[in-house]
Formats: sequence, C-alpha cells, structure tokens
Amino acid sequence: MTSNLKQSPTAGAVVGLVLAGGRSLRFEGEKAAAELAGRPLIVWAALRLLRSCATVAASVRRGTRSEELARAAGLPLLYDLPGDPLGPLAGVRAGLLWAREQGARALAVSPCDAPLLPDDLFTRLIAGAGTGAALAETQERAQPLCALWPVSALAEVTEAIQGGNHPPTWRLLQELGAIRIRFDDAGAFANINTRADLAAVAAGSAFT
Repeated sequence: MTSNLKQSPTAGAVVGLVLAGGRSLRFEGEKAAAELAGRPLIVWAALRLLRSCATVAASVRRGTRSEELARAAGLPLLYDLPGDPLGPLAGVRAGLLWAREQGARALAVSPCDAPLLPDDLFTRLIAGAGTGAALAETQERAQPLCALWPVSALAEVTEAIQGGNHPPTWRLLQELGAIRIRFDDAGAFANINTRADLAAVAAGSAFT
C-alpha cells in the first residue's frame, strides 16, 4: 500500500480533499477502504488529486478503516464539525476551513469511489475556475462531487448547512457562479456502489 504521499507547501496553492466519510450502505462495508489493484480507493483518489494539488487531506469518520488508511498514507485527517448534517457539504466545509488554515486559495474535491475519473480532471477544473468555483459535467449530468471551491466560499457553505440543512451540492455551486467544465466520457465518472461494481472495474481496467 502507498504510504507517506509526497506533499508540498500550500501558501497560495490549490489543496485537495478526498470525501471518504460516507456510510456506504449499499456496498456493505467501507468503499474508501476497498482495494483496487492492490491499493485502497481512498489512496487512488489522493494520488489523482496530488497530480494537481500541493497537498491532500481526507474527510473521514472516526474509528473507521478509512481513517486508518488515510493516516498511514500521511494524509491530514478532517472530520465533520459537531452539528453539521450528514452529506458532502459538511466535508467540504471542513476542507475549506483546513484549506484556509494552510493559506491555500482553493480546494479541489474528489469522491473516494470513482476510480476511473479523467487524469486531467483537476487540472482542467483549476484552469477553468480562475478565482472562482468550477465543477465537472458530462452530457448526462453535473458531477458536483468533482469540483473546485475557492476558500472564499466558506461563509456560503457554512450558511447553507446551518440548522442541519443540506441543499443539493450542485445548487450551491450554481449559486456561487461555478463554471461547468464538460467531459465527454460519462463513464469515467461512474462511482462504485456495490461489490459487483468494484469487480467490474477491476476486470475491465488497468491501473498503474
């Protein structure tokens, strides 16, 4: 397993976040900890982010295997704040707080369960966002968990989830004026929901 992933200085840079705190009910286990080609999915996601980001953290739940794997890989561990609702925006909020502490200008966010994402995903999101936000989209739909959030969006995210609310992530990005970056291969954004999905990806793809 990959350990101690190389991280770089963060002042003024884009930093990354792997969302790995979901309950994975349909998977019947922790998706982020499941292995593909000898590596946990959480590590695959972190490695992809590190191609474009100075450093990468993981949004995890305490006492989980995903937390252990992220710690072993040298990833900073982030947790939802008490009182925040279940859902990705709580992870984004924690990520933006951490990014601000690092002096970063933006946070690139990736799901842990989409191992086929395009290699140039975050490079294109960063380039397209400018000083604002961006998200990926395909012909089928928006992909709001593959997004770039400026650190300046922290106040809007905090306000959006106050009182246990959790609006759709795409809607909040839209309100922030996020640029949509089109990707032609919708299949690259397929996420793994079941053990059968993981087996199908393992059988059909080569990973290095």
